[in-house]
Amino acid sequence: MKIYEVKARYVFDGIFRIKAESRKEARESIEKYCGLVMGGSIHTTLGDEDIDWNFGIHPATKIISVIQAGKTINRNNSKV
Repeated sequence: MKIYEVKARYVFDGIFRIKAESRKEARESIEKYCGLVMGGSIHTTLGDEDIDWNFGIHPATKIISVIQAGKTINRNNSKV
């Protein structure tokens, strides 16, 4: 068997609804105060009265590249 490195990207699409004075402020607030950590959940430091969101729990998967990364390995995990 061969070893491959598969570069992948997981994309979560959704909508934030936020109270703001302008489009610029809304964008900056999402960039600065909202995020997602693998194994965690969407989080924000903004108050519940200022923001709401709707995101699916399953991301879209996009394979960026697949390259052979190592030597061939036989079934008992010793390099050939």
